[in-house]
Order: sequence, then structure tokens, then C-alpha cells
Amino acid sequence: MSRRCFVALGANLGDPVATVTAAIAALRELPETEFVAASSLYRTAPVGLKHQPDFINAVVELVAVSPAPTLLGMLFAIEARFGRQRSVRNAPRTLDLDLLLYGDERSDDPVLSLPHPRMHERAFVLAPLAELAPGLAIPGHGPVSELLARCADQTIEKLVAQTVA
Repeated sequence: MSRRCFVALGANLGDPVATVTAAIAALRELPETEFVAASSLYRTAPVGLKHQPDFINAVVELVAVSPAPTLLGMLFAIEARFGRQRSVRNAPRTLDLDLLLYGDERSDDPVLSLPHPRMHERAFVLAPLAELAPGLAIPGHGPVSELLARCADQTIEKLVAQTVA
């Protein structure tokens, strides 16, 4: 059975625009998935640890056949290829890939929480997600458009010249 999935991308070390663009290309090549679309790129201020470079963020829509834990493992493998080091929460990173939604599946597993925790509070997830799926509702939280409106105080800038096909 295939599931409609959304993956968030973020980077703020090295050349984050090039990294996120290359990671989108890597997501196009995942086995047992169909690449549907990628959002524009967005520049956002860091959350948590404030004294670090801004992030470049995007969201990709996929249709996956692999179970959610398998897909998550593939995302971790892509992060590793881009030099991801896991240290403290909200630390600077070369690449972060988060499985936001896997169909309407819910999970409270320590390794895989679905929907992704706090996604409903973060403009850097909601703005690119709304670009791809404006009518989408996040299970347990409501419509993306309403959630994004609640994040109006969070600074986010769409990089018009950096739209990814």
C-alpha cells in the first residue's frame, strides 16, 4: 500500500542552498518511492540555539511503498552522506531530513513520531508544506493554512530565485 508522505529539509552549514538542492535530488532517487513535488526554498531564523546561521528549508512530497521506519532509515542514510553529525538539539547542521507525515499514520515511537512533533508550530515547515498541499490537515492539529496563520510572528523568507523544480 502506498502512502502520501512529506519530508522536511533543512541546512545551515556549508552552502545550505546547494545542500538542500542536492538532497532534493537524492530524494528523487529513493527506492520504492515516487517523487511528487518540492517546495520553494525558504530562509528562516534558527529555533532554540539562536547564535548560528539562518537555515534554508524546504518540503518534499513523496508517495512511498516502504513502511515508515524503512523510509526514515533511508532519510538517515541521505543525512549521513551529507555529513550529518547528531549533537545537541537544534544545533547547526549540514542537513536535517524529517519525516513529517506518512499518510495519516500516527506513531509515538521514540525513534519515529508521526505526525512529526512540533511541525504544527513551525513556520519553516508549514510555509513550504502549505505551498505543496494548501488543503492538507495535520492529524490532531488541523489545517495547515490555519496553523501557519498562528505562526505569523516567525520570520520566514521565500527565496524566489531558488525555486526547485
